[in-house]
Amino acid sequence: MTSSDPLAPLGERGLRSPRTLTLAVTGSCNLACSHCWVDSGRPSSFPHLPLPSILSIIHELAALGGSGIRFTGGEPLLHPHWLTFMAAARSRGFSSIYLQSNGTLFSDEAAAMLRELDFPGLSLQISLDGASPVSHDPVRGEGGFRKTVAGIKRLTAQGLGPRVTLFFTEMRHNLAEIPNLLELGESLGVGAVVTGALVRCGRGTGHSIAPPDPQQYLNLLHRFETDQEFRRRYERIGTTAALEWHGTQTPRPECCTFVENPYLTPGGKLYPCTLCHADEYSVSGVFDKGLAAALSEGAPLWSSLAEISRRRGATLPECRNCPEQVACAGGCMGRAWGSHGNLLTPDDRCGVRRAVGTGTGSRHLS
Repeated sequence: MTSSDPLAPLGERGLRSPRTLTLAVTGSCNLACSHCWVDSGRPSSFPHLPLPSILSIIHELAALGGSGIRFTGGEPLLHPHWLTFMAAARSRGFSSIYLQSNGTLFSDEAAAMLRELDFPGLSLQISLDGASPVSHDPVRGEGGFRKTVAGIKRLTAQGLGPRVTLFFTEMRHNLAEIPNLLELGESLGVGAVVTGALVRCGRGTGHSIAPPDPQQYLNLLHRFETDQEFRRRYERIGTTAALEWHGTQTPRPECCTFVENPYLTPGGKLYPCTLCHADEYSVSGVFDKGLAAALSEGAPLWSSLAEISRRRGATLPECRNCPEQVACAGGCMGRAWGSHGNLLTPDDRCGVRRAVGTGTGSRHLS
């Protein structure tokens, strides 16, 4: 007897149901950032996703019990109907609605219209890769810092500061600016500053940028331990994985929670998570099939992917005898894929995790 529950194929394979869908509404972008891992803004990029397709996905996700949706791109504000689909998501009662943007296109009018949609679950995630143009603009283009900060100020002028999260990509040239970025974020009145390490995929494989090395993270940890203002600001609005790792030996309760946070491209390809974009584990043609049918089709693929994730900690040679193995459990498989194109390679932050998690060397830093 066939179950009438469209999510039954996921549950039967031990997979969780979708909670927050990341939907790329366009491949177009007004910037050409040197670390863009989806390589948006190219002539070959997907055009704007038709509004009916976006609305259909919003309605189906809500019907399937999803609680959140994240609109990304490209640059979502380039989509002529960005406010319409934001309002549609709000009307369907999602508890969390995220808008990821480079922040340069927020006009006074756009900020005012977003104010009409304001509610506690609204999150405006703005990319800012430095505390000054010196570090931000070489990555995102000349004048980018000024335009982004101006956009943030327009949002805060509408009372949306608590909804703004600054997203900072950790790179070799800018990691030391995290304390200054927290100071800037506090002065702008934003709700949070979140950082994440560069993923070596897409345009991030170029030679103009590089991820930080372990010693830089140890220096940051030392700064955190000795600078009271940095620590105060961080504890109020900051999140940086490397600082969270230090001294943490809490066992990781499970491996990747596939399908809880899937990613849907403007070309209709569904991946089981925002970072693991391995094509052999994707489902195509989602806008024709519908989200429920795509999830059912993907269930056996993602079940096998989850099994690989569970085996990583015990399989990877790098994990053997590693003091961080219990808390890390092999790290992020999506990052491993993005950086190395191989599911059974270490998370690209493995060396950093080893150094920072144990504090190795921090006692010797001046």
